[in-house]
Amino acid sequence: MSELVLTLLRLGFLVLLWSLVLVTVVVLRRDLRAPRDARPLVAAPVPRTSGRPAKAAKPRTEKPAKPSRTGPRSLVVVEGPLAGTVIPLGTADVTLGRAPDSTLVLDDDYASNNHSRISQVNGSWVVTDLGSTNGTWVDRARISTPTPLAVGQQLKVGRTVLELRR
Repeated sequence: MSELVLTLLRLGFLVLLWSLVLVTVVVLRRDLRAPRDARPLVAAPVPRTSGRPAKAAKPRTEKPAKPSRTGPRSLVVVEGPLAGTVIPLGTADVTLGRAPDSTLVLDDDYASNNHSRISQVNGSWVVTDLGSTNGTWVDRARISTPTPLAVGQQLKVGRTVLELRR
């Protein structure tokens, strides 16, 4: 083979290798930026029903607890960009994260969109990590399961530290 053909083959091989690297980088970037709870691309099968209307779902037997007069009444941001913010606690869940529909929207690079949830279960407040990247911390311990939150305990989400108060 001539020198020209060998040079063209080498250049073609080099272009092929670089295009493979570029495609790999693009795919990795797209996968890393995808939300954790993204739905699969394949739709779930729809169950077939007869012509009858569906029965109404049974109401939940577990009723939300009423706010306690002696228990915690507020969640206070003690450290971070939103320091001093007070969130009154009622019966509704409090969600923390960067998503605009969160109860407390955090402008924090270390917080996930849906980072954690604080809910009332059987009269006590429980914090649950919602699969965040950097974790949810209660009194300097990373939590992986729903954890009870007592008055005065500190909850860390990203760079924001919150405290349950009466």
